[in-house]
Amino acid sequence: MEWQKVMERGEKAGVSSSSNGGDEVCVVKEMMDVIDTVGSYVGYRRTQRKECLNLVRRLKLLVPLLEEIKEIDHHKLGSTAGLKTSLVNLKKSLLGAKKLLKKCGCGSKIYLAMESEAVMSSFHAVYDNLNQALDDLQYDELGISDEVNEQVELTRMQLKRAKRRADTQDIELAMDMMVVFSKKDDRNADSAIIERLASKLELHTISDLKAEEEAVRKLVEERGVQSIQQIKDLLGKFRQIAGVDETIVLDDPISSKSLQRCQSLLIPHEFLCPITMEIMVDPVIVSSGQTYERERIQKWLNSKHRTCPKTGQILDHLSLATNFALRNLILQWCEKNNYELPKKDACLRSDGFSAEFIEEISSLVRNLSSRESEVRREAVMNIRMLAKENPDNRILIANYGGIPPLVQLLSCQDSRIQEHTVTALLNLSIDETNKRLVAREGAIPAIIEILQNGTDEARENSAAALFSLSILDENKVLIGGLNGIRPLVYLLQNGTVRGKKDAATALFNLSLNQTNKSRAIKAGIIPALLCLLEENNLGMVDEALSILLLLASHPGGRNEIGRLSFIKNLVRIIRNGTPKNKECATSVLLELGLNNSSIILAALQYGVYEHLAELTKNGTNRAQRKANSLLHHMSKYEHIP
Repeated sequence: MEWQKVMERGEKAGVSSSSNGGDEVCVVKEMMDVIDTVGSYVGYRRTQRKECLNLVRRLKLLVPLLEEIKEIDHHKLGSTAGLKTSLVNLKKSLLGAKKLLKKCGCGSKIYLAMESEAVMSSFHAVYDNLNQALDDLQYDELGISDEVNEQVELTRMQLKRAKRRADTQDIELAMDMMVVFSKKDDRNADSAIIERLASKLELHTISDLKAEEEAVRKLVEERGVQSIQQIKDLLGKFRQIAGVDETIVLDDPISSKSLQRCQSLLIPHEFLCPITMEIMVDPVIVSSGQTYERERIQKWLNSKHRTCPKTGQILDHLSLATNFALRNLILQWCEKNNYELPKKDACLRSDGFSAEFIEEISSLVRNLSSRESEVRREAVMNIRMLAKENPDNRILIANYGGIPPLVQLLSCQDSRIQEHTVTALLNLSIDETNKRLVAREGAIPAIIEILQNGTDEARENSAAALFSLSILDENKVLIGGLNGIRPLVYLLQNGTVRGKKDAATALFNLSLNQTNKSRAIKAGIIPALLCLLEENNLGMVDEALSILLLLASHPGGRNEIGRLSFIKNLVRIIRNGTPKNKECATSVLLELGLNNSSIILAALQYGVYEHLAELTKNGTNRAQRKANSLLHHMSKYEHIP
């Protein structure tokens, strides 16, 4: 909403051209209005926030220049040759910057993350246009002061540096997006990725999700997007995490949503809980002043949320006060309309759980320490399933002391108990607080032991558990220090298909840590990854190349990766791979080639040039950018075709 107000205020700035015969002063004022407007923009999408703030800062550096031009005598302005054209070009550049900043402020967060490379290319185009427009101005003829000249030169240098800057893509975010969109099996570990993505993209409150829904709808209306189904699916997963029980219909031209319960459409809107959109039986007020169904808001708070779901406001306290006035109005309306309220569970506690369920959890936790093997096996199997079902169960099991006895059971000699236990801890670790608890209880060495010696399923889920735990940076260090990387590399080489995929995901996450890159290289990860590139039936080329891209930033990794046989393989992938394969392979070749000219020469000998030229026309947005960068770098070599 704040963005809409700013946009409405700012749309007038810079839109009208000088219709009175080319008044240069009017053009200058319009440009100053544009800079003033973009200076008031807030809430840039996280994936582009740094670039947006830097661009706004650079635009503000132009204000002194425009102020000096505005103060110049009108006659002199009118007589300066080509000034009007130069100013109009600068104005067009500023309007292009404003359009891009608007897109990064109110566009779809998911789409902007998916197309981060294309958006970065748009920033580079803006930098080029601004630089060219500033270069065309006649500073000496206009009598611009030395001080302002120096400031303009500083701005131009910053724009050039920004364009040359190395790719700053959030590779962890990119890998998460790739896993979510490409992984075939719906694993519990994916929930950890979904929760991390929701956090990174800032899509975890109801207001965030509704704003994203509106942004996606506008995206479809304005340009149509081939990946819309992927965006809708991911948006649906974010809604599940936030506890929003709505079905969003993005292609409905009249209504933005269709509630699953048609009956609720007859009920006054103020009687519906904003989270469930069901009539409230026990309405309570939170500190933000909003009213919710007690059970639903309590579950929200139990999930470690400390904001109002509807407004996103941080709650001053977590106390709930019954909204007696609204409850009486609901009862009166029900009586008048002969509407029967849903029956509330009389045994339901204030935290939203029934006394019977609490006792069930307590009993299962106690049975984890039973002397009877069968009792322990049944208890851990039930906890595994409960932890899989929903976030509330994960928190409850941890709160009732379930993690310490589970960690103890990792050392059990019964392979079935061991298998259920590591999977239960995997499911529990989806909750961020539980990740710390599991590591603090000393589970990681035992999980690594199972990874080395357990059954196939236990080893697969151990790898998935290490991935989930390694989302926290302190756990990345801990897993690497406890020698967890070598058995993951072994699983990558010798495991089942599912085991290889879990190992690859864990190794990618762990290799975000620089010390772990060295460990992975010493453990033989690079030969294992090169083998995956040859096994097309596994469908793991993207995963392998993504890890190789990380390792290519390490000197030891570059030395081992940059063999002629691998370069030939990269060129083959760039020629024959899927669009995503080609994108990843080009990224790796660029990273290697920037540090080693012999790699560029070898790639040219293998015929990469024509394939890169084709990519610049028909590749993905990121592939086009990488291919252009490579071709530019290759232009330094004389024997290019």
